[in-house]
Order: sequence, then structure tokens, then C-alpha cells
Amino acid sequence: MRVQLAEQAREILGQSDLVIITERVDDVALLIGQMVKMGLPEVLDRHIPRHWRQRRISWGWTAVIWLAYILTEGDHRKVSVETYLKGMYHTLSRLTAQVIEPLDFSDDRLSHLLKHLSKPAYWHPIEQELNARSIAVYPLPQDVIRCDATTVSGQHEVTAGGLLQFGHSKDDPTRPQIKVMMGSLDPLGMPLATDVLSGERADDGLYLPIIERIRHGFQRPGLLFVGDCKMSALDTRAYLAKHQDWYLSPLPLTGTTAEAMDAWITTGVKKSEAGELERIWRTNDRGHKVLAAEGYEIARTCGAPDGDVEWSERVLVVRSPMHATQQAAGLDKRLHYAETQLTALTPPRGRGKRQITDEATLVEAIAHVLTAHRVEGLLRVVWEKQVEQSTHYVGRGRGSENREKRVHEKIRYHITQIARQEDTLAACRQRLGWKAFVTNAGPTRLSLQEAVLGYRNEYRVERIFQRLKSRVHIAPLFVQRNEQIEGLTYLLTLGVRVLTVTEFVLRRSLETTQARLPGLHPENKQKQTDTPTAERILKAFAEVSLTIIKHAAGEDILRRLTPLSGVQEAILQRLGLGTNLYRQLEIQNMKS
Repeated sequence: MRVQLAEQAREILGQSDLVIITERVDDVALLIGQMVKMGLPEVLDRHIPRHWRQRRISWGWTAVIWLAYILTEGDHRKVSVETYLKGMYHTLSRLTAQVIEPLDFSDDRLSHLLKHLSKPAYWHPIEQELNARSIAVYPLPQDVIRCDATTVSGQHEVTAGGLLQFGHSKDDPTRPQIKVMMGSLDPLGMPLATDVLSGERADDGLYLPIIERIRHGFQRPGLLFVGDCKMSALDTRAYLAKHQDWYLSPLPLTGTTAEAMDAWITTGVKKSEAGELERIWRTNDRGHKVLAAEGYEIARTCGAPDGDVEWSERVLVVRSPMHATQQAAGLDKRLHYAETQLTALTPPRGRGKRQITDEATLVEAIAHVLTAHRVEGLLRVVWEKQVEQSTHYVGRGRGSENREKRVHEKIRYHITQIARQEDTLAACRQRLGWKAFVTNAGPTRLSLQEAVLGYRNEYRVERIFQRLKSRVHIAPLFVQRNEQIEGLTYLLTLGVRVLTVTEFVLRRSLETTQARLPGLHPENKQKQTDTPTAERILKAFAEVSLTIIKHAAGEDILRRLTPLSGVQEAILQRLGLGTNLYRQLEIQNMKS
């Protein structure tokens, strides 16, 4: 943009035509500063080989700048990066101290980066070194690991040997998907290891490879692995027990567990009536103590399928009042639906209303409804046989006193009563809300209370998946080849790692100083928080821009940054980045 300066400005600058450029800095400086502090550029450069003739910026800086764009814009399309760079050239050049050319971020070059990241020989050491650096720099606890899997759907064509395959999906079972298996560090919720697999695979066999990688990286026994019921496969438990690590997971209600669960619940109900269950309390968001669960435990001996190892494990049989309430509400809903459908089986006589004329048919229909809604034995259904007789003359014509008559009978079966079996229902409700967990950790390592409350923090790994899908928008995938899909998924998990560490460091700083930050909630400017999310932290830097005044020939005269607010300065200081991260973009003095 060219402007004509006032006469006084012309005298100072000696130039009538100037160029004014505005760049939106926003949270980009914070993100790049955080990634540099985490060591992303140097770690990636150390493990991704650079061709001896490569003259452009390194792969590490390529990944960092691309990640900054993805985290800011929520867009992982390669084609849009070049356009973004043209509007951020001065800011990125100053922040990275790199000479950046548009071709550095061409589609081909970004594809080449994803190809490198997809190779286990490069990616696995990158993960391990980043884990070691994070634990050392941010002194993180390192004894609880959560493992879980998610699916990511796409619009891709399904091919033999491709990652995108049809499989069980919580998102959209009509579309092909990949499966992302992940291990994360508690309580941070930071990704430690990620595997990308074809979408048709079951979860059960995906835990061992990820657990083995994490164990190899930490190189010490005594890790506690927490996962859902699919992690409780006997092979997985045997592996962890053999290598002197711990596990905690719920048992699935299938096979022998389903048979044993009935007896465990019966024992639990008796212990509850006798007041012998251990009660577990937690503090809710209002500061009130509420009953989280109650339960008991038993010990049993387990053996590996190949007989290689034998170990002792504890079965924690736990009842959650909240889970019981939810199951009771579901039971009431099923009973209501069953009653409605049973009533509709025998409608009153009328045009177009089909009647049941055979008792066996009615019995079969009633059984089908009760089974479909899982309320067998909870409803008592009474019906009666109704016969309607009508007399007709035999043959055609008018009737007479002595003419032969025939009696016609119309039979229908009608449900007269549907009653809930209250005694049976009361006994059934006592058995709601129970779940069994298994662990090989002793009571001193993991008490019943620690096990229950610890497992309930499963949301921490779910937040990783939520950020993958909502913040960096992994779906829909805009890449097609297997290596591109793998490399992009790994790159996006690095972005989630940056968000997680940023959030953790700021929260820990606020907790240490017992401070709270205002101004992070646009809907309530006065609201203060000591648990800000990474998303709100980044949003606090919206509308930070850099204005550059240049001579028409290209020389910079002035660079001015939007003044940082008190909240922005506080965030930068608490993250250990300092306000100079942004102020280095400025040139304060006019040049003639």
C-alpha cells in the first residue's frame, strides 16, 4: 500500500512513496517460541537426514513453521501453506532466523517431509528424544501411562493394502477409516508414542507394540499402564507382569468374566447390606464431598497362555452410584418402550387394525419384545381369549323360521394387563452400577481408591483425540498415500504435544504462585481462572499484528507491534518465553 506522507514526514524520511505492510502475528510467535524451547527443530534435524545438496531450510524448521500454521489456522492442507507464508514472511524470518522462500513449503517438499516422518527408523527416535527432553526440562512424573485408540474417517477409496479400511467406528461406519493407537503420559495427557494402522483392525492386538516402545524409551520397570477393557487381554497382562510393570483396566463382560461377574455382584450386594464395602469419596467442582464408588477386592492367580509366567492379580469389584443411576434410567426407559410395544400388539378392533388370532403367535411376539428391550422377567403380561359370535343363514335369499343357520366365531387375543414385577426390579436395581477392574499392583502401590479415581481420569487421553479432531482437524484427511497419512498423523501429534506442554506449564506456574489469570473468557471479562486451556491461551493473542513501513526500494524504516496486554505479558513470562519473543519483531527508531 502506497501513501503520501505529510510534508514534515517527507523532510524526515526524504522519501515520498512508502510501502506499508501488516502481518497478523497473533499466537504464531508464542507457538514457535514454545516449539524451540521444547527442542523440536534440533531433534527433528538430528534424526531426519539432510541431503548433502540441500540448500533450503532444514526439515526441523520446515516442520515447526508448518505446525505453527496448522495450530493457528486448523488446516493441514499442503497447498495453502505457500499463500500463508507470503503474508507472514517478515515475522517468520525474524522468529526463526532463517531465510525463507516460498518454494521451501511447496507441495512436493512438504510431501517429502511427511515421507520422512512416516519411517519408523526416523519417527521412533524422534519420539523417544522428545519424551526424554520434556521429562528433563519440565520435571514431569513418569510412572502412569494411558493407552487408547481412536479412529479417523476419510473419503478415500478403499484399496487392498491401504490404511483406509472399513471397520467398527464411533464416528461414521459408512466411511473408511484409519486407526490411531496412542500412549500418553499422565497427568499431562502428552502423547508419548503413536502408531497408525489400518482401520479394520481390532484394538486388542494394538496395545503390546505401543507398550513395548514406551518401555524401551523409559528403560525402567514399575510403570503403571492404564487402559480400557480391551487392554485387559490376557496376553497384554502377562507381558506386563513378566517385565515387572503394572496394569489397571476394567474386565469386559464376556466369556468367563461374564459368568464370574454374577457371583461377584452377589457378594458385593451382601457386603453392601452388611456395611462392609470400602467407600471412596471425591470432591466435586463445588467443593462438596460426594460418594464416588464403593467396592471390595479379591485376589487370584493368573497364568500366561504359553505357561511362561504366573502372577497374582487383584480383582476390584466396584459399584458407582452415578453409573447405577444412569443404568436405572436406562432400565426405566426400556421398560416404558416395552410396555408401549406390548400394548400395541393387541389393538382394539377397528378398520385396518390387525388382530392376533393365535395364542402361540401372541406368546412369541411378547417374548420378542421383552428380549429386544432386555426386560425378560421384569414384566408380567396377562391376556385373554375373546370370542365374538355371529349367526348367518345357510345359502342365499331371505331367512325363515325353519331355515338352517350357521354360527361364525371371530377369535382374538387381547392383553389385559402389563404389570412391573417390583420385587424382581428392586433386586435388579441392586445389581446395577457394578464393574470389575484388574491390576497386578499391590495395595501399597495402588489402593482401591487410587485405582478407581485414577481410572476415571481416562478423559486425559481422550482430550488428545479431541484435539486431533477439533484443533488440528485431522479429519478429513487431505492426503492419499499410506506414507503421507502416517507422516501427517505423526506431525499432528507433535502439534498436540505442543498444546499439552503449553497448558501444563502455565497451569503449574499458576498453581505454584496461587495466582489466577483474568481476561481469558470473552463472555465474562472479569472471570479469573487457574486452569486455562491451551486453546484459550492461544486465543488471548488474537489481533496482535506487526506493521512494517518500508522504502519503495525495500529498506525497512519502522516496525511496530500491537502493544501487548498485561495478560499476554503474564502468559509469556509464566511460560518462560519472555516478552522479548514478540518485541524482537520491532524496529523502534526511524531511519532517514
